[in-house]
Amino acid sequence: MVKIIEKYFPNLTPHQLEQFTALYELYRDWNSKINVVSRKDFDQLYLRHVLHSLAIAKVCRFEPEARILDVGCGGGFPCVPLAIMFPDVNFVAADSIGKKITVVKGVCEGAGIKNIDARNIRVEQIPERFDYVVSRAVTAMPTFVKWIWNKIDKGQKGSLPNGILYLKGGDLQEELAATHLAWKEYNISDFFEEEFFLTKKVVYTKR
Repeated sequence: MVKIIEKYFPNLTPHQLEQFTALYELYRDWNSKINVVSRKDFDQLYLRHVLHSLAIAKVCRFEPEARILDVGCGGGFPCVPLAIMFPDVNFVAADSIGKKITVVKGVCEGAGIKNIDARNIRVEQIPERFDYVVSRAVTAMPTFVKWIWNKIDKGQKGSLPNGILYLKGGDLQEELAATHLAWKEYNISDFFEEEFFLTKKVVYTKR
């Protein structure tokens, strides 16, 4: 199952491969207690959740010590795969639903992921600022931008200037225009050939 990750990221260390491999059993175990991944597509965990999250890594390489906030992280996507990919980067995983944070903490402990601070908190209550904010389709973009815009520092701690990297699908022009920001859309199908990604995108704007 992890081979689909190796296919697109051939330079992973043995430790990273161990961590990615561990995710299947860890999520299967946690999902039986707290449903964070749809049961019908759990067998597609690596394609639809892990690899999908890693599309952000194809768009932006984070520098060591960069600070990343994952808003509405759910069971840990995109932050868990990204934290394995970038072990020297600091992640805060935030979700207002406590049981989802319980899963993130459990998965991190089981896989030996030490660079995620998982918090049961509303994004408005987070005091610190970050270099990048990542998320996966938690709400309409104008609302999302209002939540987090003042939490992003200007600068550049990766291959793109600091900003928002957001996983979303479909026609987004109207929704993005309503934010009054300049967005770039990256088609995930340019990075990954699987049919699942045909309508999926990473959208980015700089602070």
